[in-house]
Amino acid sequence: MKAVFVEQTGGPENLKYADIPKPSPAAGQALVKIAASGVNFIDVYFRTGLYPAPPPIVLGNEAAGTVEAVGPDVTNVLPGDRVAYAMARGSYAEYAAVPAWQLVKIPDSVDFQTAAAAMLQGMTAHYLTHSTYPLKAGDSCLIHAAAGGTGALLVQMAKMLGAHVIGTVGSEEKAQQAKAAGADEVVIYTKEDFTAKAKGMNVVYDSVGKSTFMQSLDCLRPRGLMVNFGNASGPAPDVPPLLLTQKGSLFLTRPSLAHHLATQEELDWRAGDVLKWIAQGKLKLRIHKVYPLAEAAQAQRDLEGRGTTGKLLLTP
Repeated sequence: MKAVFVEQTGGPENLKYADIPKPSPAAGQALVKIAASGVNFIDVYFRTGLYPAPPPIVLGNEAAGTVEAVGPDVTNVLPGDRVAYAMARGSYAEYAAVPAWQLVKIPDSVDFQTAAAAMLQGMTAHYLTHSTYPLKAGDSCLIHAAAGGTGALLVQMAKMLGAHVIGTVGSEEKAQQAKAAGADEVVIYTKEDFTAKAKGMNVVYDSVGKSTFMQSLDCLRPRGLMVNFGNASGPAPDVPPLLLTQKGSLFLTRPSLAHHLATQEELDWRAGDVLKWIAQGKLKLRIHKVYPLAEAAQAQRDLEGRGTTGKLLLTP
C-alpha cells in the first residue's frame, strides 16, 4: 500500500511517498480503508522530531474510512462500518490498523471528508471548552488563530456555551471568517496589540505558542487560566512560577487531546457531541483544501505557512 513516512526527522522534504506492507489487524484492532486523512500540527511535530517516535514514522493522527477487517475480540465495529478516529498515528496511508475502541461510527448524513476534518480539531475544541476550562454564560475568553481549523470550532463552541469571545487573526480575510464563526470581537494582530483589546479574560486558548504566549498572560484576570495547546510559532518560553504570582496568581496548563480521551465513555462523549452538532448543522466546518496523499509535503508546508483557513485533508 502507499503511505507517507519519514525515516529521518526534519523538514517537509524528508517526507517519502512509497509502498510499505499493508497492515493486518491484531487482537483488539480493526483494519480501516482510509477515505480521507486530516493534516494537523501534531503531524509536523512528529516529522520534525519535537514529538519523538522510532523511524520509520508513518504520519497522520486522524482519518475516516471503512472497516475492511477486524482482529480477534473486536465487537464494537464490523466490516463495512463507516468510521472515524483520531490520536492513532499512521493515517497518511491507504490502510491503517487502529485500536477498535478508538473508532467512532459516522452518522449517515456526514461524509468521509467532513468526519475526517472533525475528529481531532473538533474533540480538541470540545475538551478545551468543556473540560480544561468549562465555559459558562458570562465568561470571557481569548482565542488565538480564531479562523484556523481548531480556532473556528473553539469560537463556535464557546458561543454555544454563552461566553464572550475575542479572537485574534493575521489578516482582514481571516477576521471576516472569525466573525462568521461567531466571535464577538476580532483583533488583527499584525495591525493591533491584542492585549489592549483583551483584558480581564477568564481563559486564553493559545495554539500559537512562542509569539503570543507572554502577551497572553497579560490578558488574564487574577486567577485566570492560560491554556497553551499548540506550538504553531514555536514552543512557548519557559515560565518561572513566580511570574504567575506577579501577574495575578494565574493558572497555566499545557493539555493534550490524548489525555482527554482516556476512556471509551470520554471518547463517545466528545466525538458524539461533535458529530451530532455537525449533523444538526450547529457546528460548521471549513475544509480549506484536499490534497492527494502524494502531496502531503505541500500540505504540511501550507499548514506551517499559516496561510490556510480551515482544515487540510489528504485522500489516498
